[in-house]
Amino acid sequence: MRVHFIAIGGSAMHNLAIALHNKGEQVTGSDDEIFEPSKSRLQAKGLLPEKFGWDPSKITHDIDAVILGMHAKADNPELLRAKELQLKIYSYPEYLYEQSKTKTRVVIGGSHGKTTITSMILHVMHYHQKEVDYMVGAQLEGFDTMVHLTDSNDFIVLEGDEYLSSPIDRRPKFHLYQPNIALLSGIAWDHINVFPTFENYVEQFSIFLDQITEGGAIIYNEEDPQVKQLVETSGRTIKKYPYKTPVYEVEDGQTLLDTPEGLMPIEVFGKHNLNNLEGARWICQLMGIDADDFYEAIASFKGASKRLEKIIETNTAVAYKDFAHSPSKVKATTEALKNQFPNRKLIACLELHTYSSLNPEFLTEYRGTLDAADAAVVFYSPHAVMIKGLEEIKNTQITKAFQREDLMVFTNPADFKTFLYTEDLKNASLLLMSSGNYGGLDFNELKKLY
Repeated sequence: MRVHFIAIGGSAMHNLAIALHNKGEQVTGSDDEIFEPSKSRLQAKGLLPEKFGWDPSKITHDIDAVILGMHAKADNPELLRAKELQLKIYSYPEYLYEQSKTKTRVVIGGSHGKTTITSMILHVMHYHQKEVDYMVGAQLEGFDTMVHLTDSNDFIVLEGDEYLSSPIDRRPKFHLYQPNIALLSGIAWDHINVFPTFENYVEQFSIFLDQITEGGAIIYNEEDPQVKQLVETSGRTIKKYPYKTPVYEVEDGQTLLDTPEGLMPIEVFGKHNLNNLEGARWICQLMGIDADDFYEAIASFKGASKRLEKIIETNTAVAYKDFAHSPSKVKATTEALKNQFPNRKLIACLELHTYSSLNPEFLTEYRGTLDAADAAVVFYSPHAVMIKGLEEIKNTQITKAFQREDLMVFTNPADFKTFLYTEDLKNASLLLMSSGNYGGLDFNELKKLY
């Protein structure tokens, strides 16, 4: 097979390109810009384009498949040439489905917890040396790529993202996988630039349920009322398995999971992570891993990259960074860290970075999300607001939205950095939540403060 990627440099796209290359396919690609680590990883495999930019002459009759990334525009010259030649054009999820038609497809869906649950499943499978194909949204310890494809493995585990498939395919990615086994972790309104109402957003998960193959199975979080209502009223002929947060204790900053063999120390913490763990246990059971083997493996799971990832630890302080940006994730992550270290001052910092989080109408969804913190900080860039074409946000709007009078709001990266570097971090927990980097914060330099 000869496969060409339009926008090969994306996080997901370059991983798929490498996976196909590793499988033995002939892979080419283009992009107008490629950043690290994609650039070095593509270069190591000989897949980095010789020069950046779009070149329609690369699109020829002998290409078997063109994979179109979200970064490309609908009028991309390579895409237009591919259409002219009537080549088969796939979105990223479409191609994954094509590669997994003969496999048992396990799809992890939900507004939050998808990456963590998928990572937990893969960690357990890897621990027990059970080979599966996969696609996950974060780099995992012990795994070379975020995508792995073979012709021989029976299972493929897919993180089911509800965002759009490509510039010319406006369907959510997880509508295209047709799972045999699915999981739904929770529903909390997100991506308002695509799903302008909560009802419209929820509808996407209803469609996801309808895509499960007849006789398949749905594992669902019964503690989420929206998920519970959606699954239990579904008329789809599928098996339904509810799960809920398992019993656990926290002692001296250590989380202990209640198992049939007694209390077991685990590396991850927080109610939402324990809830994720139980969902992963159910999926692993349906994939042939019994409870004892699951617990043995999960004890060493340290978390997915940027999901409550410990970056600093001393005798008197700890610092974590987390990808959290949606209101439900911010609330769960902040509460998790406070519950884990209740006797330490919690300094919770949130960067409003995504389209939804910077939308004045959506800001009210953040009410109370930082209440568990002793010191609450919000950082945002007015320049980012302008680039996204949104209304100007005032600091008073943010304070009102979060319903916290003592909220500290920063718009200048230098001021935020000064705050961090002068704050007393003894007997403290620092939480940095963002899908960005606070205007260029150097996390390695931050470590020197401890």
